[in-house]
Amino acid sequence: MNQQEQQKEQQPVTYGNVFKVSGELAKKPVAPEDAAMMQAAETTVFGGTQKGGTAAAMQKAAGVNERCGFVGSDDVTMNGGHGVTVTATEVPGARVVTETVDGQVVGRHVEATPVLYQNDAGVGDVHHQGGITIGEALEATARTAGNKAVEQSDAAAIQAAEVRATGSNLLIPGGLAARAQSAATLNTSTRDEDKVTLSEVLTDATVKLPADKAATREDADGVFNAEKRNNPNLTAHPTGVAASISAAANLNEKELACDAV
Repeated sequence: MNQQEQQKEQQPVTYGNVFKVSGELAKKPVAPEDAAMMQAAETTVFGGTQKGGTAAAMQKAAGVNERCGFVGSDDVTMNGGHGVTVTATEVPGARVVTETVDGQVVGRHVEATPVLYQNDAGVGDVHHQGGITIGEALEATARTAGNKAVEQSDAAAIQAAEVRATGSNLLIPGGLAARAQSAATLNTSTRDEDKVTLSEVLTDATVKLPADKAATREDADGVFNAEKRNNPNLTAHPTGVAASISAAANLNEKELACDAV
């Protein structure tokens, strides 16, 4: 088989092969100039190309396409008029970076940023000194109800806790809430012995949260309502997520009361 026949059998690496995109973009080969533009955009926001990131994936795909003769070194295959963009959005406790090609999202990164909370002495640390944080309460749930299979009510409670810990309604890709929701969905069609448990989702919760804060009564009530609303029996698990947040809030209130004396 000669080189021309081999090339006919080969197919270029398209955007649809590399990213979860749709429409005409999914059919287009990744070209060197496309990758160069993404590299420049990433450098502007991150200070350099991200290892294993979007630009790196595009460069690899474009290199294959160029070597195989599907594109030239100066080719640009995007024609939707949007080009490439890398934008950073600041939310409480996190910096969300979104990368797009022709208007379609091809990458999203969440970076933790410090969150300062006001205390009696002025601006303080991530949480009141000595106060039990929401993340720590979630880790406690991994111990008190770790063997419990994740259900929709648990996922809802974890999402409410994550929102209150970070101060943002944005669902963090790969975060605690996203993992809990995936586990709850998976568990509906999985054998009991194979179901994902709370321990698997919530262990090291403080590390997985991009920001954290001391649990308050308001936080506890919000998490309890979320867990109760999503339970068919309209109840919360006695040692589950809501119970742990409530226990943390109670202890924090007692600590503040003692400090005020």
